[in-house]
Amino acid sequence: MSAPADPSAKGIKTLDKDLGRFTLLEQATAFTSRPLVGPGIALVFIVLAGLAAATVMGASPGTWVVVAAAAIGAYMAVNIGANDVANNMGPAVGANAVTLGGALIIAAICETAGALLAGGEVVSTVSRGIVAPESVAEPQIFVWAMMAALLAGALWINLATWLGAPVSTTHSIVGGVMGAGIAAAGFGAVNWAVMGTIAASWVISPVMGGAIAALFLAILNNRIVYRDDKLAAARTWVPVLIGVMGGVFATYMALKGLKALFKLDLGGSILFGIAVAVPLTLLMRPVIRRQSRGLENRVKSLKPLFSIPLVLSAALLSFAHGANDVANAVGPLAAIVHAVQDGASGDRVQIPYWVMVTGALGLSVGLMLFGPKLINIVGSEITRLNAMRAWCVALSAAIVVIIASWLGLPVSSTHIAIGGIFGVGFYREWYHEKVLKENRDLSSLPVEERTRRKVVRRSHLTTILAAWVITVPATAALSAGLFLAATMLAGLR
Repeated sequence: MSAPADPSAKGIKTLDKDLGRFTLLEQATAFTSRPLVGPGIALVFIVLAGLAAATVMGASPGTWVVVAAAAIGAYMAVNIGANDVANNMGPAVGANAVTLGGALIIAAICETAGALLAGGEVVSTVSRGIVAPESVAEPQIFVWAMMAALLAGALWINLATWLGAPVSTTHSIVGGVMGAGIAAAGFGAVNWAVMGTIAASWVISPVMGGAIAALFLAILNNRIVYRDDKLAAARTWVPVLIGVMGGVFATYMALKGLKALFKLDLGGSILFGIAVAVPLTLLMRPVIRRQSRGLENRVKSLKPLFSIPLVLSAALLSFAHGANDVANAVGPLAAIVHAVQDGASGDRVQIPYWVMVTGALGLSVGLMLFGPKLINIVGSEITRLNAMRAWCVALSAAIVVIIASWLGLPVSSTHIAIGGIFGVGFYREWYHEKVLKENRDLSSLPVEERTRRKVVRRSHLTTILAAWVITVPATAALSAGLFLAATMLAGLR
């Protein structure tokens, strides 16, 4: 006769089953709610931006308009930070020079610093240079126009990101400002001279990015890669390249970013850059020498030597991106605050510090929340990038964006980076064709084989050009429609 079952053991077994079910429920809940964490935190930031604006403005007339504009500006900044992160840190992460977490921290710090220290000039261009407040009859109409431009740009970027379309955040906001300005006061309200300069910079900047990237790659190939003693050449030239990068950054900081502390003219800023470049070069020589010990004399062994320059160039690009693209988020917001407080008076838009902080923090919030999902090797589908090529792309993009920010021109960092990628790829194609011609092997290759050896995929160029063409008129039309609808609902038309 079998012994009766232990009631306590049966109870423990039932409890274990129930706990297992609860564990599965918790895991399922966490899995389904995880995608909502990022948007939830972003929403909290947007609300806090609105509350901060309300606190600053107090009970003054037009407070609610500024609060709404601050919320939309924060939403725009988050989208920009999420959308453009791959252009900044993608090459460094893809080349395994820095971890994803490290890249996010570096990019967030540099984006914020660039926006706060050097973002003022571009903000002024977006906020006033395209459509001046005095060109619109009533300040209230101008406010609604800037609000429509900001919302249209944010909606278009969100839609494009959801569809996976490669669009420029800069093109989006500039098109929005132009469309709202035309709807508010006709074609005469738009400063077409400024728009022409901006449009020209959109064409020139990616070409310049490609040319500079190709130039750096040519220097690397001629001075390091194709040398018999590659390690000895790297010990000589890598510190120099790092010094040049540091000098460029220091020159820009002295000219624009540090002008609140001390003012230097162009000549003084260049001397300051040289004063930084020389000791940095000397400092990096023992570092590169130590890193190169025990490495084989081949191209693949050069990769670790470019880890530091690649990370530094990516950080420089993040700084430049923050300085330039913060205008896309807070340029119209600055114009709205100016119009609400001062009407159409004043020759320049005074940019409140809290407006710059809103844009800077928004870039970092978007970067930290949505960056891990979007970071990839920039241009991996256009041409293959290794550490050296990625460094050339990142540094060229940083230099061009810095120059554009210095001139007050809102350019697209996305398209500059892509231009750099095309420049690197086309240079490789040109060099390979040159070698084949010198060896008289090119004529013996069939056309299909020569086409297969092309390292740049032409189809992506068509997609990118189409995005350029569509973005500006699409956001202009959307902004104009939002402006007309808003003014009709408000009883202004």
